[in-house]
Amino acid sequence: MDTVTHGIVGALIGKGYFSERHGRAAIFAATLGAVFPDVDVVVEAVSRDPLSIVKYHRGITHSFVAMPFFAAGLAWLTRWIARRRGIEVPSQGVLTLIYLAAIASHILLDGMTSFGTRMWTPISQQRVSWDLLFIIDFTFSTLVLLPQIAAWVFHDRESWRGRAIRMWAVCTLGAMAVWQVARSVEYPFHLRIVGVASLIIAALFFLPARGDFGFRFSRARWCQAGMYVTILYLFAAGSAHHSSLARVESFASENHIAINRIGAIPLPPSLLSWGGLIRSTDGVYQTRIDLRNSAPPDFHFIADSPPDEFTARALRLPEVQLYLQFARFPVMRTEIVDGHHAVQFGERRFVNPRGERPRPFTYQVVFDSSGNVIEEGWESNGFLRRSMKKISPQPPHPGGTQ
Repeated sequence: MDTVTHGIVGALIGKGYFSERHGRAAIFAATLGAVFPDVDVVVEAVSRDPLSIVKYHRGITHSFVAMPFFAAGLAWLTRWIARRRGIEVPSQGVLTLIYLAAIASHILLDGMTSFGTRMWTPISQQRVSWDLLFIIDFTFSTLVLLPQIAAWVFHDRESWRGRAIRMWAVCTLGAMAVWQVARSVEYPFHLRIVGVASLIIAALFFLPARGDFGFRFSRARWCQAGMYVTILYLFAAGSAHHSSLARVESFASENHIAINRIGAIPLPPSLLSWGGLIRSTDGVYQTRIDLRNSAPPDFHFIADSPPDEFTARALRLPEVQLYLQFARFPVMRTEIVDGHHAVQFGERRFVNPRGERPRPFTYQVVFDSSGNVIEEGWESNGFLRRSMKKISPQPPHPGGTQ
């Protein structure tokens, strides 16, 4: 999940459950704790290792094992800075509790995404991925943000109307922006959904003013209500995931597919859109599932290239083994590129089944005719990040062995 949404969740936790007794310091601690695990991107940014996002991101800072130590350390640091500045803050124990709740929210939410997280590092490097939320889930982000805005709107009787109008306009424009983004990457998002979202937001910002209902809610109660709605949304996501996975399993059973791995992956921006994936012995079956359509999904098959000596050599490389710890539905393809043998591992988990754009997280190894690695790294345009650069050509190994 994106860091901004994590911060919004942290603020929701702080305002809803800690700020009434412990003030703004509790909101600050909850927000900081909720974004803290993503500090590992600093290591990723300075590392020259092109696999840094796989190796370092969502590791020890996202671990329940290390969480108590980070929470206690952040609490101590917060109190130390506050004392130097003469700011009153909660006790060490209370701050540690706030940081624990916030960091735990980050770990759990990342575990709910299709990217997954290593929440038991260093005991286990296995990625936990419950596939309930997309990496950037605009609906979820909206649910945790709106109650905080509503609390601000109804905090002041004199200026609530102007606040409501401004926030309704901003949120509607935000919905339009999401529609445009979804359209640009070829994900289904009908324009009428923007209208429905705008009406729901207007109802939230204006209807509670009738009978002074909205003004009787404290900020904490608004945020607590938002937390309950968010939990209901997660249960709905779980139900939709279960229904989607059942369709994928039914297809595999009816067609007698040997399953290596199977999954239903959330697709933005709706709970009704999912991607079905099956990794078999010789390739990946993939489809898009619309839960509004009761017809069986139409799968297409992306086959592996026939195995050869270059694929076998690539699979023995430590970088490829690390990549395959991350990839869940890779397709292995071989081809001749400029007279050299290229082996590609293309992860299908983040691919729009109907899109033809470059596939993210596609790793490539290039061999010369003797089996020496001359280049390896991410496929060009496969993952548009500055740090994702190909490894420099390696010197030949004697005898053509690795």
